[in-house]
Order: sequence, then structure tokens, then C-alpha cells
Amino acid sequence: MATPQHDIRLVLADVDGTLVTREKILTPRAIRAVHALREKNIIFAITSGRPPRGMEMLVQPLALSAPLAGFNGGMMVHPDLSLIEALRLPRSTAQKTLDLLKDHQVPAWIYTSTEWLVPDAHGPHVAREEWTVKFSPRETQDLDAALDDVVKITGVSDDAALMQSVASTLQRELGTEASAALSQPYYVDITHPHANKGGVVHTLERLLGVPATAMLTVGDQPNDVLMFRASGVSIAMGQATEDVKASATWTTASSEEEGFARGIERFVLGED
Repeated sequence: MATPQHDIRLVLADVDGTLVTREKILTPRAIRAVHALREKNIIFAITSGRPPRGMEMLVQPLALSAPLAGFNGGMMVHPDLSLIEALRLPRSTAQKTLDLLKDHQVPAWIYTSTEWLVPDAHGPHVAREEWTVKFSPRETQDLDAALDDVVKITGVSDDAALMQSVASTLQRELGTEASAALSQPYYVDITHPHANKGGVVHTLERLLGVPATAMLTVGDQPNDVLMFRASGVSIAMGQATEDVKASATWTTASSEEEGFARGIERFVLGED
């Protein structure tokens, strides 16, 4: 039995590509690792670009008790999905974001505090996302009424190079008005400037009284780097890009090779 190198009181994990596999499977080994954390009195929390409703299926198998950070921290809810707090984009910022995505011919999804709105219910990745989050979107072209309750906008395209360019453009054009980052190679998420995974670390610090220095974060995408930087230590998944890996304290195996469980077992629980 190895000795963990840090005093860790809370583990915060990304969901897609980290806690679950590419096929959105929560493996028995991942479940055991989370329960082992609880036995060590280590809090386990999750954060995701998903809406809170899209994280509900994880609450029971993992016996989650900490707040869930949906929309990359745009909505904090209790495990029963009751609202703790929400960070909405100002109407003008939401409209500016939609205009920028339209200029680049990137379809936009809008998430309000209660709905998921799409321009085409048969568009790219809609069916996959519906299967992932376990609820259906509403197809509409009339977005005006929704612009006062926008928690997240997601631009969607399978052109990875375009998405990297669009993410950079959004970051530059929106500046401090919003946070824009790739959550998958084909998704760029735009949220309130304080709604990012680094902000989740500090929100949990405030809500739970656990210092950021006593937190370990786990993730695989560029939008996870902010929580790596905010927390005491971090683990990058094996399939992450080299830039993401370089931002983490340690690297584990990929999501297809039980990387989450293996990272927790080795770096938190101290198992060889």
C-alpha cells in the first residue's frame, strides 16, 4: 500500500470522458472508487457541461451528497436538483454569442434553467446528447423569449479545426462578458464569466468549507484546465491532449481503460 502524497478532502470530477466512458457507461470499478472515497471521509463531487437534469442518473449509484455543478458551474443544485444558485448570461451577451456563432455557420443550442432549445431536432449530435442527458430538446427558431434565462449556449460542429478557431474568436470577442471553452472537440460552451470549472472549485470551497488546496480535480478537456489550476492537485485522463496533461499534476489511463478509478486508487487512496 502506497501512501498518498497529499491531504485530499474533496475530489471533483468531470463527467463525460472522465467519470464515464465514451459510451457514457459508469463502470462498477468507478462506482467502487467513489464509495472508497466516502469510506475515507473524502467528499466526492461532479461538474459537467451537462444540465443538472443530465446528471441526475449519477446521484443514486454514487450516493452523491455534495452539490452538483451543471453547465460548468452555471447552475449549482442539490442532489435532489433543487436550486442553490444560477449564473445567467446577460441578454446582450447571449445575443452577441448567437450572432458570432451564426457568422461562422455553427448551429447553436440554448440551455435555460428549465429547457434545452435546438434549431433542428435532427441536427448533428442532438440524438446523442438526448440519449446522454435522458431528456428531449424543444425545437424552435424563436429564441427571443429565452434570452432572459440563458445559462449556457453550445456551438456544435464536427469540424474540429473550425471549433478551435471559433472558441478562440469567442474568447477574444466576448472578453470578460462570458467564459468560452471547448468541452468536446465538437462542442464550444459559452457561460457566465464566473461559470467555469475553476469557479466550481471556489464555489464548493465556499459552500462546503473545504479549501481549494485540499481538493483534487479530474478531467480530460481544455475546459477542465481552470479547475486544475484552482485546486491543490489534479489528474488528467489518458486521452487528454498534451496541453491538458501538462496542466495537471498527474496523468492516468484513458476513460476506456478505467482511468478515473485507477487515478483515484493510486493518487488518492494510495493503492499500488
